[in-house]
Amino acid sequence: MLQIPEKGRLAPLLVAGIVLSAGIVTFASAGTAHADDKKSGLIIDITNPKRNLYPIAIPLAVNSNSAAAKEIQKVASFDLKVAGWFKVLDPAGFLANLKAEKLGIVKDKWTSVGAFGVMKYQVKRKGRNVDVQFRLYETGKGESPVLKRNYRGSTRNLRQLVHKWCNEVVFYFTKEKGFFGSKIAFVTKRRGKGKGVMAMDFDGARAYSLTRNRSINILPSWSPGGGKVAFTSFMRMNPDLYVVSAGGGRPRRVSRYRGMNTGAAWSPDGSKIALTLSKDGNPEIYVISASTGRIIRRLTKNRAIDTSPAWSPDGRQIAFVSDRQGGPQIFVMSASGGGQRRVSFNGNYNTTPTWNPRKGTKQLAYTTRAGSGFDIVTLDLATKAMVRITQNEGTNEEPSWSPNGRAIAYASVRSGGAGVYIANADGTGKAVRVWRGYATSIDWGPTP
Repeated sequence: MLQIPEKGRLAPLLVAGIVLSAGIVTFASAGTAHADDKKSGLIIDITNPKRNLYPIAIPLAVNSNSAAAKEIQKVASFDLKVAGWFKVLDPAGFLANLKAEKLGIVKDKWTSVGAFGVMKYQVKRKGRNVDVQFRLYETGKGESPVLKRNYRGSTRNLRQLVHKWCNEVVFYFTKEKGFFGSKIAFVTKRRGKGKGVMAMDFDGARAYSLTRNRSINILPSWSPGGGKVAFTSFMRMNPDLYVVSAGGGRPRRVSRYRGMNTGAAWSPDGSKIALTLSKDGNPEIYVISASTGRIIRRLTKNRAIDTSPAWSPDGRQIAFVSDRQGGPQIFVMSASGGGQRRVSFNGNYNTTPTWNPRKGTKQLAYTTRAGSGFDIVTLDLATKAMVRITQNEGTNEEPSWSPNGRAIAYASVRSGGAGVYIANADGTGKAVRVWRGYATSIDWGPTP
């Protein structure tokens, strides 16, 4: 059987002869005063890498269904912690009379524990449905809520309602969308043999299988709208490219050329897929129709190994991996294949490029070999500034950006345990593990 390495250790390995603003709170010091920019509405200066975190309290709702209230507090606390902008205060130190306050606040009780913000909620369960009322307060603005929302949904979708609210909170403070409610696809080992493609909520909840065959399935890639996932499978012996619904189901074979059909990357409009084909012997990067698999154009023509294409958010460029100058390095070319140039120069082994989706940025994240281990770095193509996301933390590979470009998910094997981790994309803070166990081929989907 043709052996295709997964993108973490580089798709380029040859096996069996075939490649496999002013007034905004910056929190630069602990005593920074609270203010906001009246023109933009920004409250947290997310451009300041030296900012301190915004202290926010999320007390447990006591006038509510107990189980649902605990779930809301747990989910909201996790969301704001991984957002990268907030310090969620320990409820053990709260002084307020929560039962008397209900959905309101007594400001002095919260400022005395250092809270700049307070999130309040009430939840009522009615059969299989829940009604949730959310309120957000800024203690510097008094005792009237600055943001409020009411949601109703099924009990099984309670987490999604909380994610929706937390996205509203993030937007209120930063004027940027959050990534809560998005999903991450990855590959894990099946019992017995084979590998399967899984999907889960970004926080590790509600994991489910996208593939149900017992073969080897690798390299998942979300479509731009999040409704489909492309992946490579050996279920018919050859590594062909398939597309399956985001909810699972029967996959459709899209590309079945002889040899490799690997490393799918959707174009931003979802009409095309860039991938590696070895149908003519050497692995090269092609663009095919996402619906028919028809080859639209060949992008590379080199005696070296060219793999791991990644489309830029504007659709104008494609990053890829090539060993044409020795060891594997990151290159960038136009979407038509022109202007191929090397962009990674830190060491002799760099793989798995992925573009920051945030508008106005030209930034890549990729896997780099540092000594005997592998780490995640980002590279700003305009300024050449490189930020190390991991260092001295085991083996870290296959980065994938959050939908807002503010966090990075990656696979890691470290002393704290293997799994999928999420870290701030600016290199600050501590990574959080959201999936425990073997995982490769990480791909973070869009926010619904």
